[in-house]
Amino acid sequence: MGGASYPARELEMNRRELIAASAAATLVPAAAGVAATQAAVTVMNDLEYATGAGEKLQLNLALPAGEGPFPGVVCIHGGGFRAGTRQGYDGMIKNLAGAGFAAVTIGYRLAPKHPFPAAVHDCKAAVRWMRANASKYRIRPDRIGTMGGSAGGTLAQMLGVTAGVARFEGDGGNPEQSSAVTCVVNHYGANDFTHSYGKSVDAHEVLPLYLGADLVKARKNHILSSPLFWVNPDSCPTLCIHGTEDKYVAYEQSVWLVDRLLSCEVEAQLMTMSGAGHGFRGEDLARAEAATIAYFTRHLKA
Repeated sequence: MGGASYPARELEMNRRELIAASAAATLVPAAAGVAATQAAVTVMNDLEYATGAGEKLQLNLALPAGEGPFPGVVCIHGGGFRAGTRQGYDGMIKNLAGAGFAAVTIGYRLAPKHPFPAAVHDCKAAVRWMRANASKYRIRPDRIGTMGGSAGGTLAQMLGVTAGVARFEGDGGNPEQSSAVTCVVNHYGANDFTHSYGKSVDAHEVLPLYLGADLVKARKNHILSSPLFWVNPDSCPTLCIHGTEDKYVAYEQSVWLVDRLLSCEVEAQLMTMSGAGHGFRGEDLARAEAATIAYFTRHLKA
């Protein structure tokens, strides 16, 4: 399943990597001015966007200065579907707001108390909340993108490939609004859980908690929760950013997704971070964030 290597695909992957790297390079000089632009950013914390199974779900919102309306971005934290907090992307939403986006970082229900598809329901509810409150917070409802890392990358990707799929909407409020997104930036997210075991140091611990059991006993959930199996010609443009030395989510997971999207004639790019592991740091993090903002600028501000 997409794991074989052949010259034609390698040439195509190299082309896509160069495109993404070029996009990142154009934004790196501007990153030096982030601190200055952040001074004009307004941050609102602990806004309730939905209630799931009796739990209040909250987000933090960062808004640029000015009248707007501004394109929106939903940031989804990682943590193996069982841990992590929205505060992990507080810096990212400020950077995005400094670049002219209305950005939120969301909390969502975690496994094992809340297994799949609760987290997907919550992410879609957050997108609907942004549209329902577009006038209040100066957001463009027709330009909303999403990004995430690790488990958050998987969830962001699910938003990009399951627009209009009723089973994933949930009952988190604002049902009259669409949960579709314009584009996705996926940082080292898994895309095919049926091929995670044996390729990830903790898949055997994480996935049964999220999906109810292991691959043998819960194969259907492993398929339903994998973005790869939902890719279709109406999926939205995607940028995957992945390190070649990732021990938690194999680099090939992004290769497979990008190949599948391209086979459906959907715009897709893979930015390879040579030698990088799971969770970018230092220069790798700066490059990934610059590429992310550049991608949203191209797709959400046009």
